[in-house]
Amino acid sequence: MHHADGPGTIRPSANRGRPFVNGNPGRKPGSKNRTTLVAAALLDGEAQHLIRKAIELAKAGDPTMLKFLLGRVLPRERLIKLELPNMKVADDAVEALGQIMRAVSEAKIAPSEGAALAALVNAYREAIDIAAVVKRLDALEAQIKGGAETHR
Repeated sequence: MHHADGPGTIRPSANRGRPFVNGNPGRKPGSKNRTTLVAAALLDGEAQHLIRKAIELAKAGDPTMLKFLLGRVLPRERLIKLELPNMKVADDAVEALGQIMRAVSEAKIAPSEGAALAALVNAYREAIDIAAVVKRLDALEAQIKGGAETHR
């Protein structure tokens, strides 16, 4: 006969959600733990030597080290300049997306940059749609309230 609390059954601790006793908030957010502090102390003064060694390995053809260093050196994003129409109504998004597609097809911007811009355009179009719906609802509520007051 198996019991509900048999082997392999995990029971939640009574302290769940409260790992410290009252009055002990734990480590401050952003403060470093002991392992990080020890590692930093061990590396103190060695950083320049380690960086030189990493560069030597990368120059010697170590692909992992090359990728690691390039990931730190090369900019992750670049600023791009693309003229897009001023979006006042949701339909303006069609023209904006067309210009983004054209820029990608002409290799003026990378496909990933085009996708990021398209996401921004779509988010802005959605905001325009929501604002338009709110305006229409406000107008309908005003009509309903105005109509109710004239029937009194």
